Amino acid sequence: MDIMETYFSAHPSQRKVVKLLMELGIRVEDAHAYCGDIKQGDCAIGEAAGVDRRVVRAALTRISSIPELDAIFSKLRCTLSMVDLAPEIGCSSIVISPTDAKMPGILAEITAVLYKHGVSVRQAMVDENGPDGAVFLVVVYGRIPDGAISEIRACRGVSSVLIK
Repeated sequence: MDIMETYFSAHPSQRKVVKLLMELGIRVEDAHAYCGDIKQGDCAIGEAAGVDRRVVRAALTRISSIPELDAIFSKLRCTLSMVDLAPEIGCSSIVISPTDAKMPGILAEITAVLYKHGVSVRQAMVDENGPDGAVFLVVVYGRIPDGAISEIRACRGVSSVLIK
C-alpha cells in the first residue's frame, strides 16, 4: 500500500510491524493491537515481526496518532482461511494466481465452472500476500472433478492453478 510507504519509508523496522499487522488483520485501537477482542502483546508481535518490542510500541503509537492510518488499522479484522484445513473437513481447496488481479470477472468464471460441474463453494477469498501478489483461494465441498480443473486453468485471467 502506498500509504504505508508514505508513513513508514524512513522506519524499515516499523514497516515490518505494519506489514505483519496487515497480513494478519490485527486491529489497532488507542495504540494497542487486537486480534478480535484479544489484546496482543508488544513482545509477541515483535517476535513475529523480527523486531524489538519498542519498535512495535513506536509503530502502534504512530498508527494511532495519524488519522489516515488510524482510519485503516482500526477497521482490520482477522479472517479464517479454510484452505489448509480443507482436507480435515472433507473439502478441497484451489489456489489460483491471476494474470492481473484487477481484471474483472475472473472469480465469476471460476465459480461458473465449478457450478457447471456440480461443485459447491464453501469459501472464496482473495489473499493479497501470495508469493507473486494477490491469489484467489477457493474451498469447495468434496473433491474437485478433473474436468473442472482443466477448465479453470483455461479461464480468462488465470495464470496458474494449485490444488491443495
